[in-house]
Amino acid sequence: MAKIISIQNNILRFHFETAEQRFEAYYESFLSSDLGSIYRAIPWDNLCRVIYKHLPRKSNRGKKPFFSLQGKIALMFLKQYLRDSDASIIKRLHTDYALQFFCGIYLRPEDQIKDYKLISQIRCELAKTLSIDDIQAELMKYWRVYLKDIHIGLIDATCYESQLRYPTDVKLLWECCEWTYGQMKKMCRWTKQRMPRSKFLEQSSKYLSYQKKRKKTYKQTQIKKRSLLYLLDKLLVQISDVYKIASNKDLIMPPMYHQRIRTIQTICNQQLDHYQNGLPIKDRIVSIAKNYLRPIVRGKETKIVEFGAKVNCVQIDGINFIEHLSFDAFNEGTRLEQSIFLVRKLTGKCTHVGADQIYATNKNRTYCSKQNIKTNFIPKGKPGPLEQQRGQMQSLLSKERATRLEGSFGTEKVHYGLSKINAKTDANEILCIFFGIHTANAVDIGKRILQSQKSKKHG
Repeated sequence: MAKIISIQNNILRFHFETAEQRFEAYYESFLSSDLGSIYRAIPWDNLCRVIYKHLPRKSNRGKKPFFSLQGKIALMFLKQYLRDSDASIIKRLHTDYALQFFCGIYLRPEDQIKDYKLISQIRCELAKTLSIDDIQAELMKYWRVYLKDIHIGLIDATCYESQLRYPTDVKLLWECCEWTYGQMKKMCRWTKQRMPRSKFLEQSSKYLSYQKKRKKTYKQTQIKKRSLLYLLDKLLVQISDVYKIASNKDLIMPPMYHQRIRTIQTICNQQLDHYQNGLPIKDRIVSIAKNYLRPIVRGKETKIVEFGAKVNCVQIDGINFIEHLSFDAFNEGTRLEQSIFLVRKLTGKCTHVGADQIYATNKNRTYCSKQNIKTNFIPKGKPGPLEQQRGQMQSLLSKERATRLEGSFGTEKVHYGLSKINAKTDANEILCIFFGIHTANAVDIGKRILQSQKSKKHG
């Protein structure tokens, strides 16, 4: 016979206390956590003052927002640190007091956030007014106390890839045809027009059979490109005629439609010229949704071509700063002078530079010699009297650059959400890269702050 247990006498009782009663205990627990160390490593007042200058002025009417400016900035750090979706972060905010302390809010059960697009709206708001140079200067002022050897700058470039399928010409042309046909179908339905005749459905079945083939010959690919180019050109003419009739019936398409149509027309012209003449495409568009992306040829064994933002970074004692960011391919070897200028702007001096051999041009060597800057470049000509000391310095700079700087790139991509950036606009992608890099910096600085506090206690 089963034993009968009295539930009322054995029930677990929870003693809930107000935030005021246990605020100090909870706050101390938060500061001693990993998230609290990041919180102490960020100069919130200085960042808010810099970002507030660039934000558009709003009226005080309407509902008070959930997050202050500091809370909005904190959400961007949280996004890169947690590497979670916007909806998951909001759900965790409702129950995790550490996240609430980090964002500077207190959510009661009746004040829960129901709009899961709130973080996306905040990200778009901050992305429009992001000032990388001003914010990095404020961060350096706060972090400088915890840095050593600030006169040494390590320089290198990397590519932070965007979330994108590999863009073959056939895939790109078919996406253009599919989007154009879908928009034309919607306009005809709204305005009760007759759908123009085309070979879209026939080409759809042929494209599917082509994609199912494990091996696609060059001849098959050229035939498919020719047929898709002919179809796309015809669809662009047809949708232009349909839109003229629809505009007379007071149908107004959003600005995104016109931008996408211009992008598709540019792709059609590029691919047609490439198919007929066989010449390389200048400023090749690889995605109709992200028309700002360009192929970045890296020359690596694992990835010959990458699609994303190329960033030239400067590292000072393990802390990375953005010197130049562009979605177009550029030669980082031409940016040594600008990198040295950034080191001097942030720290006041630069006496040693460690960089890859692509930076070792004659122009850069002459500049470093005039500025009395020691480098890790392989010397030209006969060895000098202090060749042994120079070789030791060169070895140390090269080892530091190859391990610490390049290792930091891998850390940012693996642990702070920069391996595949899932943003829809170039401004949002730049924002994610910026906060991903400086979230990694804040984690490092937070550990140094804790270490300095422990050494003071023991000292």
